[in-house]
Amino acid sequence: MDAAKRSQIYARLRDANPQPTTELVYRTPFELLVAVILSAQATDKSVNLATTTLFPVADTPQKMLALGETGLKEYIRHIGLYQAKAKNIIAACRLLIERHDGAVPARREALEDLPGVGRKTANVVLNTAFGQPVIAVDTHIFRVANRTGLAPGKTVLEVEKKLLHHTPAEFRPNAHHWLILHGRYVCKARQPECRRCLIFDLCEWPEKGSR
Repeated sequence: MDAAKRSQIYARLRDANPQPTTELVYRTPFELLVAVILSAQATDKSVNLATTTLFPVADTPQKMLALGETGLKEYIRHIGLYQAKAKNIIAACRLLIERHDGAVPARREALEDLPGVGRKTANVVLNTAFGQPVIAVDTHIFRVANRTGLAPGKTVLEVEKKLLHHTPAEFRPNAHHWLILHGRYVCKARQPECRRCLIFDLCEWPEKGSR
């Protein structure tokens, strides 16, 4: 795919959604961090249902730590892998207090040192909470990048690096949100809705449907 076509893809996604953001509900970088950790292998809807009652009670690392694993589990027990997530969140809160005075760091290395935080989670926080032009590649973005030809790659890291290299600077801050929403609602895994795709004519997927 050439640079002109990539720019057209992003331009159309931008025109349709000029100010995209995450569907996770949060107010602070800490709340976003917790929500993203909880969202692993879970839907944003299920996370939002849990955090609606959790965050009014524990919206800082100090309050979350005071809640403890047992207390936290009561709020997130309907989310997949909730026991491991509770353990990681409490451990992460302890490190945030010990190493960062309770603040969420805006550096990838510091974020990835926190339990339950991998590269994807760190990228989401860096992009959404701190406005850094990084791209978090999840299953939706990995699929869209490969299927459309935007940034094909065999691994998540390869796709991430290609997206960062090929995405024009003007689109980079919001690329993550545009691509994940496109993958979640249009370019679906099993039944992509090609008939209502904004970038149908630009997509290079040989198996795409007809209009």
